[in-house]
Amino acid sequence: MALKKYKPTTSSQRFKVISAYDDITASTPEKSLLEPVRKSGGRDNTGKMTMRYIGGGHKQMYRVIDFKRDKEGIPAVVKTIEYDPNRSARIALVVYNDGEKRYIVAPNGLKVGQQLLSGKEAAPEIGNTLFLSEIPFGTVIHNIELRPGQGGKMARSAGSYAQLLSRDGKFAIIKLPSGETRMILQSCKATVGMVSNTDHSLEVSGKAGRSRWFGRRPRTRGVAMNPVDHPMGGGEGRSSGGHPRSRKGRPAKGQKTRARKNASNNYIIERRNK
Repeated sequence: MALKKYKPTTSSQRFKVISAYDDITASTPEKSLLEPVRKSGGRDNTGKMTMRYIGGGHKQMYRVIDFKRDKEGIPAVVKTIEYDPNRSARIALVVYNDGEKRYIVAPNGLKVGQQLLSGKEAAPEIGNTLFLSEIPFGTVIHNIELRPGQGGKMARSAGSYAQLLSRDGKFAIIKLPSGETRMILQSCKATVGMVSNTDHSLEVSGKAGRSRWFGRRPRTRGVAMNPVDHPMGGGEGRSSGGHPRSRKGRPAKGQKTRARKNASNNYIIERRNK
């Protein structure tokens, strides 16, 4: 995944760094796997704004992604690697031997023409989906299920991955991208490899207009508001705003906000890195 840096011909081009898109092999998506996306502009069903700083953006179609990988034992061939406007990772169009087409989250190193397989018969190779009970220790994985048959929920964004450390009873012990170590049932599935577009975090927008294309409106800082609008607002001159917190007063930046009675606490062995 290469990055493209622009010459400073204009002020917006000066710091602009975007993907070179050299890994993409098709510019037109598979029509049968598209669904319309209707933008809300941050409004609910009554027309009231419930989320600020959302609006505009380029018109998009949703690509239906197969997170379950439940066609077990049927080989599939990678037809194309494509851009997806709905996620940071690349997606791959795979065609199964029975003729069905599906989109999957493309792992790093996946090539057009490569054969993929899901289920117990699959080898632990890039792009194959296996049960956690079948994956060797130390393997880098992504698109991990939390419950059997639910579909992958963890490690799906660009460049992210988890690692299978060990197994204990009916659980597999996994180290997540955040640094958290937790237990997941061995009957859950995961895909081998790291998610594609690893340089996504190094991209620089370069100008405000590019954020508007993504549907993001200008965000006002809390310290720039009045006390009636935000807990961090007000003060003489340019004051720091005091304790960092959200508009509703919830502490941020270091303060614990996770519920103490979360059911998933029982499965977490080690908390995420601070």
